[in-house]
Amino acid sequence: MSAVFLGVRHHSPACARLVERTIEELRPAHVLVEGPADMNARLDELLLGHELPVAVFSHYRDGQRAATSWAPLCDYSPEWIALRAGRAAGAEVRFIDLPAWHPAFAERTNRYADAEVRYAEATERLCRHFAVDSSDALWDRLFEVEPDNGLAARLDAYFALVRGDAEADSGDRAREAYMAAWVRAAVAAAGEGPVLVVTGGFHQPALRVLASSGGDRGSDAHGWALGADGWPEVPAPPEEAQAGSFLVPYSFRQLDAFAGYQSGMPSPAYYQQVWEAGPRAAADALLRVVVERLRARKFPVSTADLIAARSLAEGLTALRGHPRPARIDVLDGLAGALITDDLDRPLPWTTRGTLTTGTHPAVVEMVAACSGDRVGRLHPATPAPPLVHDVAAQLGRLGLDGGGGSSYRLDLTDAADLERSRVLHRLRVLGIPGHGRTAGPEHGIDPVFTERWEPRPSQGREAALVEAGAYGASLAEAAAAALTERTQGVAAGADALAEVLFDAVLCGVGTLSEQLLTELVARTGELKAVGPLGDVLATTLGLWRHDRVFGVARGPLLAAVIDGATERLLWLLEGARGGPGVDLPRLRAVVAVRNAVLHAQELLAVSRPTVAGIALRISRDADAPIDLRGAAFGMHRALGGSPGASGDPAAAVRSVAAAGADALGDWLAGLFALARDEVTGEAEGGGDRSGAESLVDVLDSVVCALPDHDFLSGLPALRQAFAFFPPRERERIAGQLLRRRGVRGSSRTLLRTTADPLVIARAGALERNVSRLLSRYGLGAAP
Repeated sequence: MSAVFLGVRHHSPACARLVERTIEELRPAHVLVEGPADMNARLDELLLGHELPVAVFSHYRDGQRAATSWAPLCDYSPEWIALRAGRAAGAEVRFIDLPAWHPAFAERTNRYADAEVRYAEATERLCRHFAVDSSDALWDRLFEVEPDNGLAARLDAYFALVRGDAEADSGDRAREAYMAAWVRAAVAAAGEGPVLVVTGGFHQPALRVLASSGGDRGSDAHGWALGADGWPEVPAPPEEAQAGSFLVPYSFRQLDAFAGYQSGMPSPAYYQQVWEAGPRAAADALLRVVVERLRARKFPVSTADLIAARSLAEGLTALRGHPRPARIDVLDGLAGALITDDLDRPLPWTTRGTLTTGTHPAVVEMVAACSGDRVGRLHPATPAPPLVHDVAAQLGRLGLDGGGGSSYRLDLTDAADLERSRVLHRLRVLGIPGHGRTAGPEHGIDPVFTERWEPRPSQGREAALVEAGAYGASLAEAAAAALTERTQGVAAGADALAEVLFDAVLCGVGTLSEQLLTELVARTGELKAVGPLGDVLATTLGLWRHDRVFGVARGPLLAAVIDGATERLLWLLEGARGGPGVDLPRLRAVVAVRNAVLHAQELLAVSRPTVAGIALRISRDADAPIDLRGAAFGMHRALGGSPGASGDPAAAVRSVAAAGADALGDWLAGLFALARDEVTGEAEGGGDRSGAESLVDVLDSVVCALPDHDFLSGLPALRQAFAFFPPRERERIAGQLLRRRGVRGSSRTLLRTTADPLVIARAGALERNVSRLLSRYGLGAAP
């Protein structure tokens, strides 16, 4: 007997009813379902008493790629009905599609992604013909609101049209060839018994053709090897790869197309009502729920509004020729009755995609009512990945299983609390909901030794733990893999590497894999932006020099990153080009290089004299940014470059001032960022160095000699440069300026003016202009 093919749309109540009726009438010997063939040995697990929706979560990881995907099932999924009703009818039930790890699913996170979305040309023509806005509205018009009589024939015609205009990609072709091998094997095994094949409708026309040829006992005619039992062998992942599948709870929110779901019907709560009670009852329920939600949020909805919405929905149903209300009839009726404002964007049910910022609040509530808040629940006997058990054991051992409402204050100098902190941070980097850190150290040299963790909403925690099991069997291993993946996903120039590094420390660097070290070093060598790379170096150097709490001081992980980041930064800085302005992240990067040379020279492949020479070249490079030239001048002096090579700071100030006050301010910002103590003469422990006062004298003379216009235009840059000095040093400089003018008084008074210095300078310039005008016309000065 030949096979009976049912092409369906995933998550369609109409298709689910058709599958159920067909099994009751056909009583097939075999029911073959589009789904991962590697789950066939675990169908009993799938058919435990779960509360749907649930999903088969699959993961794959090797040296080249990592992938995860989901195959969701809800009450009205035709695949679920085929499994459940097929078992009840005594049929042999099997999944027949390739495993989710297979390259055929590359770049696809959802097995049940409807082909109408991926191959849209035919559906676009049908939408124009039937005057509807989207493939979802088209589907409702043709199938969900129409009577079930003749449904199978309409589905066949629809999917033949969709497939006839589209060429399948290589992934779909590979899947279809494999599914066809299962169909041929089932027909051969069934003898005279019927074989029912339930797959996405896009695949149905190809499967009819591919399944018509046969094979011998050892292999399928199309090359798929057959096992001893006569069924196609299930491809196994490479030996070096990690792959597996587990059941996870799913939610209507995750199923909804408005939340970004790749497949199936949008508005899952609405279609749950269609499945349970039919389109008319679903329309009435949607009207009621939307009004209840709007009133609960103080949105004014009167009884007259509800009557108007119902009347509009009924009128649109009749006008559009629908025998029963469709989803868009109800939503359009609600929108017409409740929204009086002008909308600046199309209503979201006319297309697919997530809601955008600024969507009308009534529309948001309509979409939320259609989506629903149902969350699936797994049967207690469902197997879980090892990570779930490891997390439960660790939380219990450390006293962190006090429930979602518990807060934790941790002393990081205490060994037990430090271990608790590491466990909570590992859960955080894996994205496990339940707790969030509200206080604690923020970077490698932050002198904070306590943390506070507060409870957070824990919805989805069970599913998140199962999905995190793709990273490893233990919490430490999984956190290491997740951090390594973050380094691999960082684009060159991104600033996330420093965060990854500090997260690695917070999670307990001693437990992290060598792969993370390799990735960090490799990614450091690829960064193209100076600022982010400087953050990496500063964080790493701070941890290497000062950390004792986390146990990573002088660690090899940090040493390798310090060396690589320093060398890369020197190369990037020497090639930097740019105009005026101060790039603060770049200046912080130069500071990090200086500190690495001063405090971690033994880690660096580049010598201190070599770095000083590079700084000297940059300081003299007329094409280099002016602030970087000042910073390089300061770094050369800080590293003790050859005597007299960099020149006298006072002479350098006069030379730069010739280019204008703006350039002087930018150059001084770079200089003060790197060599404030060396240039101003404030030695550690107090006192002055020779040459300090002469530099202040030079700056005072240069600034006082500036014309008013130049001074005003350059004042912001000069103020920014002196912002590098802490208050005590600014007070010291102010005292020198007062003494230079023979003025007695407190320098604090000079610094603590309540007015903006720029406003004061402009006011002084205005007064001088007025005085000159008065004198010019012989009016004298104002009394």
